[in-house]
Amino acid sequence: MLERLIVFVEEYSMEATLESLLPKLLGDVGFQIITFQCKNDLCKQAPDRLKAYAAWLPETWRILVLVDRDDDDCLQLKADLEQMADAAGLVTKTAGTDGLTFHVVNRIVIEELEAWFFGDWQAVRVAYPRVPATIPQKAAFRDPDAIRGGTWEALERIMIKAGYFTTGLRKAELARSVARHMEPIRNTSRSFQAFKAAVSATLV
Repeated sequence: MLERLIVFVEEYSMEATLESLLPKLLGDVGFQIITFQCKNDLCKQAPDRLKAYAAWLPETWRILVLVDRDDDDCLQLKADLEQMADAAGLVTKTAGTDGLTFHVVNRIVIEELEAWFFGDWQAVRVAYPRVPATIPQKAAFRDPDAIRGGTWEALERIMIKAGYFTTGLRKAELARSVARHMEPIRNTSRSFQAFKAAVSATLV
């Protein structure tokens, strides 16, 4: 297997999700996931990591940086990520002149990871059969990226009501259980589709 994609993520539940999802999106292209403790940790360590990669990264390899927007200004956060890559001597897809010559793809694609699970409720029900099948038809959940009051909090309430995670949602465990059943083609979350597009961009 040709390993030519390096992915920076900011949390362990995202790592658990990508371990199952990336093989479905990449085929026989190998990958390595670098997980940081949080967004601040990623932003602090990424510059040195990128500089180290710049010293040896082959032309056919790509680095995908995924971060949550949270409450940050989206444009400023993207500019900060672009600056990190530029300072390391790496060309980003955004800054590349031809759309083909680049090493880094920066994407701010996730409001909350749990939106991806609401976007493929069938996968959630395979992993946790007692949750109601009707959740996606309810007005509050029709748009996975616009769930009010916190997406993971909403998912936790549904899980607890169905008899799962009665002491609190364990995000990485749930992510690992659900992601293995997810089918990228059926996911209705816009943030998931943005992530899917970012992965496709690395295969150019």
